[in-house]
Order: sequence, then C-alpha cells, then structure tokens
Amino acid sequence: MAPLRPWLLATPASRGIGLQLARRLLTTTDLPVVATTRKSIDEVRADILHGLENVDPDRLSVFEVDVTDESTISTATSRIKELFPTSSHYLHLAYLLPGILHPEKSPGQISASAALSTFQVNTLGPLLLIKHLHPFLPRKSTNLATLPSSSLLPAQAVMALMSARVGSISDNSLGGWYSYRASKAAVNQIVKTFDIHLRQSAGEQAIAVGLHPGTVKTGLSKDFWNKVRGEKLFSGEFAAERLGEVVRNVGTEGRGRCWDWEGKEIPP
Repeated sequence: MAPLRPWLLATPASRGIGLQLARRLLTTTDLPVVATTRKSIDEVRADILHGLENVDPDRLSVFEVDVTDESTISTATSRIKELFPTSSHYLHLAYLLPGILHPEKSPGQISASAALSTFQVNTLGPLLLIKHLHPFLPRKSTNLATLPSSSLLPAQAVMALMSARVGSISDNSLGGWYSYRASKAAVNQIVKTFDIHLRQSAGEQAIAVGLHPGTVKTGLSKDFWNKVRGEKLFSGEFAAERLGEVVRNVGTEGRGRCWDWEGKEIPP
C-alpha cells in the first residue's frame, strides 16, 4: 500500500494565535492546510493568505466550524474526508484552539450561563473536535510518507490542544478565574486520556499534548495587557513560532502532558 500523505489543521484560525499558526504552517511547509472559522470564510481566507509570498493559495482550505454546534464539525469533517480520504492521506498536525475567558475574581461573580459557555467552548469544544478528527490520525499499521529532513514538523502525528498555565492545579497560588481554570484543567485531563487512546491505537505514530502560549496580545487577554511586563506580552507571530518549535521537539517522551512556550512542562 502506498504511503499516506500528510495534511495539517488549525482550528479556529480566524484571528490571534490560530490565524498565525495557519500562516506559519503555510510558510514553513509545502503541505495542504485546513483552517476553520465560525463565519466570514472568504475574509478569513484572505487574512491568512495576506502578504504570504511563494505560497500556493490552493493549499489552503477554510471551512465553517462552530464548536458549540456539533453539526458544523460533522459537516466540515465530511468535506475534509472528500479532500483527504483516509485511504490516501492522514492528519499529521492539528492545533485545537477554541477558547473564551470570563474572569471571576470571587465566587460571587460566578455566572451559571457564563461558566457553562466557558466549558462548552474551552472543554467540550476540543473534545468534540477530537471525536470527529481522530479517525484521520494514523494507526500503528499505517504506512506514512517520509517527511523531508529539513521539515519543521514533528516526526510523529500530533494533536495539540490549547491549555493554559492556570489550568494547573498544583501551580494555582493566586485563585480566581474559577470557570477558566477548571475548563483548562479539564483540557489537560482530555489530553492525557486521549493520548492513552493513541498509545493503544497508533503506538508512537501519533501523540496528544497540551500547550500554553504565554500571555499573547489577543482579544482574549486584552483586559490584562497592562498587568504583564512588556517582554512577557507576546505577539501572535511569536507565539505561533514558539508553539511550532515546542510541538516539533516534544517527541513521544513528552506525550500526554502540557508544555509551555519555552518547552517547559506545566505540572498537572
């Protein structure tokens, strides 16, 4: 059987880190890239491709996905399967990035609706993405195409979920942010549990990891920019570069755990 050919994914990729990760995948590889957005597909496609030289725009496919609506995930993955049949292609690297923040400073500020929304996006969102995307990952017996030695991609397939340092229970010394902390702690559990599944189904051909990008200058963190030292407030481009390096270097020995932008493990 001929080796399966790789493709790459960033979801969502309409702004912030996701947008920059999609651009990085296009500029540092020659592989097909899938990006998603909740709306405005044409605008997002133009934003991703803007200013990229020597990049074939046909390599980029953009689909509508709203992680709070599972039917959109199902529809998108059906279209992806038409583009990249599992008989000839496999998912080599996927960044699962949905996230929102409702920062409660005290228990009295907890809102049931806001907390539910946080869990629906931050926790259930990547969980549903895994549900629909995991069939695209390789199995133990899959014959994979050889990546070029100069590739900036990881040697094995990687499902990378966006976590956060505040999702660490042992590292929590400040309190607050109840729903966001809990939603990201749950992401870390999902990473571990899904990686156990991959150990069984894919062996060393696929792993799952969690990622912490640091404080990035995006809409999610805007209210806290003035509380971060300038050198610790990162651009989306810098965060995408660092996360790409972490994913490339973490290896199978780092599977099932959460890593920050410097490649340091964040304890559970």
